[in-house]
Amino acid sequence: MSTPFPFTAVVGQDDLRLALLLNAVSPAVGGVLVRGEKGTAKSTAVRALSALLPEVDVVSGCRFSCDPDSPDPGCPDGPHEPGAFASRPARMVELPVGASEDRLVGALDIERALAEGVKAFEPGLLANAHRGILYVDEVNLLHDHLVDLLLDAAAMGASYVEREGVSVRHAARFLLVGTMNPEEGELRPQLLDRFGLTVEVAASREPDQRVEVVRRRLAYDDDPAGFAARWADEEAAVRARIVAARELLPSVRLGDGALRQIAATCAAFEVDGMRADIVMARTATALAAWAGRTEVLAEDVRQAALLALPHRRRRNPFDAPGLDEDKLDETLEEFGGSDEQDGNGNGDGDGDDDPDPGPGGGPGGQPEPDDAPEGDGDAAARPEAGESGEPQPSGGAGEQSPARAAEPFRTKVLSVPGLGEGAAGRRSRARTEHGRTIGARRPRGALTKLHLAATVQAAAPHQRARGRSGPGLVVRRDDLRQASREGREGNLVLFVVDASGSMAARQRMGAVKGAVLSLLLDAYQRRDKVGLVTFRGSAADVALPPTSSVDAAAVRLESLPTGGRTPLAAGLLKAHEVLRVERLRDPARRALVVVVTDGRATGGPEPVALAGRAARLFAAEGTASVVVDCESGPVRLGLAGQLAGELGGTAVTLDELRADSIASLVKDVQGSRRAA
Repeated sequence: MSTPFPFTAVVGQDDLRLALLLNAVSPAVGGVLVRGEKGTAKSTAVRALSALLPEVDVVSGCRFSCDPDSPDPGCPDGPHEPGAFASRPARMVELPVGASEDRLVGALDIERALAEGVKAFEPGLLANAHRGILYVDEVNLLHDHLVDLLLDAAAMGASYVEREGVSVRHAARFLLVGTMNPEEGELRPQLLDRFGLTVEVAASREPDQRVEVVRRRLAYDDDPAGFAARWADEEAAVRARIVAARELLPSVRLGDGALRQIAATCAAFEVDGMRADIVMARTATALAAWAGRTEVLAEDVRQAALLALPHRRRRNPFDAPGLDEDKLDETLEEFGGSDEQDGNGNGDGDGDDDPDPGPGGGPGGQPEPDDAPEGDGDAAARPEAGESGEPQPSGGAGEQSPARAAEPFRTKVLSVPGLGEGAAGRRSRARTEHGRTIGARRPRGALTKLHLAATVQAAAPHQRARGRSGPGLVVRRDDLRQASREGREGNLVLFVVDASGSMAARQRMGAVKGAVLSLLLDAYQRRDKVGLVTFRGSAADVALPPTSSVDAAAVRLESLPTGGRTPLAAGLLKAHEVLRVERLRDPARRALVVVVTDGRATGGPEPVALAGRAARLFAAEGTASVVVDCESGPVRLGLAGQLAGELGGTAVTLDELRADSIASLVKDVQGSRRAA
C-alpha cells in the first residue's frame, strides 16, 4: 500500500482543510464539495484525510462494517451475536466516474434468486464506505441517476437495492467528498444543495508559497515514507484533536442568539428551503468543538455561512458563486445579541435586509432595467455603451460593441427525432438503462435489468424436460431476458449565431442573445453538451468548442461583437466541420444544430446559392436542425424559412421559441381541438 501525502503537509488551502476536518468531527454536516481548477491539491487533501480518521471497531466477518456496540438490525449478514470484533483503519472508497449502478449499490445474483429463492447479494461501494469516506472525483461528470442514489444514501444513512421483487437494505453512513472542475460543467442546483459545505480552491499567486509546494512535492516523490515520517508528529496531533472534538461535540451549546443569526443570514441571502439553516447550525457547532469550546460564537456562525451558503445562492449556472461578506457582517451584527433577547426589534424584514441583487444588480445576476444607459430607447437591449449612451466602435470598420443579452425565458422543448443511444440526459428519446420498459431481448454480456415476465415465459416450456419436481422454476442462462428501456439522452446542441451587421440593431441583438441564453439554460437543465459557432465579416469562428460547461458559452455569448457582412455559408461549413470532428470523439451523441439568423447571406460570389449548398450537407446526413428566425420589421422576406427547408429542419420565430408565448398557446389549443 502506497504512503499517502500527509494532510498537515498540504500548503495553504486553509478553507479546504477546515471543511474536511469539520466533517471528520461531525459527519452530520453533510460532506464537502470542492470546486477548483486542475492541479490545486483537491484529490491530495481528500486522500490524506483518511489517515487522520480514528480506527473503527467492526463486527468480525460482517461485510457491511457493523458497529459491535450497535449493530444494524437489518444488516444482510445479521443478526449479529455479541462477541468477536476487530479494529481497522477507516476506509476511503473512491467512486469512478464510469461506475455502474450495480457497482455503486451492489448486485444481486438473479439466477440464484429465481432458481433458489435466496438473496445472494454482493455489496457495492456504498457498503464498503460505511463509517468511512466516499470520494467522488469529477462528481460533475457522474451520471445523474448515480448522483441521485449517492446523495439519497448519504441523506438517509442507508442504501436500498430493489431488483424485481427482491429487496435488500443496509446501513451506509459515510463522509461524502466530491471534487470538480467547473470548466467541465456544473452540478444541478438540487444536487449542489445536497452537499453540506462547498469550498473554492485556486493555486496561490505568491511565489514563496508556490516554491514551498514544489519543494514538498519533490521531497515526497523522492522518499514517500521518509517524508511522511517527518510529519508524523503533526499528523498525530491533528488526529488527537479530531478525537477530542468528537468527544466534546455533544456538549456544545447552540444558543438562541446564534440560531437567530443563522436564520437571519439564510433569509437575507434568499436561500431556498431549510437545509442551509440546518447545515449552518451543525457546522457552527462543529467549529466550536474544533476550537475546544462548548459555546457557539458569532465567529463560528460567520465561518459556517462562508462554507455552507455560496453554492446555495446560485439561481442558474451563469451566476457566480460567492457571498457578499459585507452584507454577511451587517446581518450578523444586526441580529447579534444575547440569548435572553426575544428577537422583537431585531429585524422584522423592514430594515436593510433587501435580497442580494447579485453581480449585475438584478435577481439572478441580471441587470435591472434602470441600469440601462440613458438615451438607449429600449431597456431590454441593455447595450454596453459609453457615457453618452451611444454604441462605441471597437476594433474594425462596421463593428459595434457587444449588446447586453435580454432577460432569459423558458423555451419550447427542441429535440432530435428518432431513438438514440447516447449519454443519459433529458432532451431526446433514447435506449437507456433507466426509463420505461418497452420490450425484452437476450442480454449482451452481463445481465443488468431483468425482464421477469419474458424470462419466465422463456423458461416455462422446458420445465418438464429439465426434470422439475418442486415448486421452484428451473432457470438457465439462456432463459434470461434483458429489459429494453426507453428514457432520455443528452445531445450536442451546436449554436450557429449570425453576428453580422444585419443583426446588429441594438434591440434585436439583445433579444437574440437573450434567446440563445435561454436555450443555453435549457441545455444545462437537459444535460447537453454545447458549442458555439459565430459568423460575421468574411469568416466564421468556433467561439466555443463542444463542452459540458454552458456557463463558458454564456461568457462567450456576452462578449460577442457584431458588424460586417453575413457569410452564412462559412458559418454552416464551420459548424459542419465541428460536427464531423465531434462524431469521431463521441459517435453515440446525436447533434441538434440551432441556427440563429435572419436568413440573409451577403459577401462573395453567389452567397445565397453557396449557403444553400452548405445547408444541404446537413440534410444529406440527417442532422437535426432548427432555425431561429430573427427577421423583424413590417416586410419579411422569409429567408430563414427557406434556409430551414434546405437544412431539412424547422423554423421558429423568437416569439414562438417562448414556451409561454401566445402563438404556442394557440397551437396547443388547436391541437387539443383536433384531437377531440
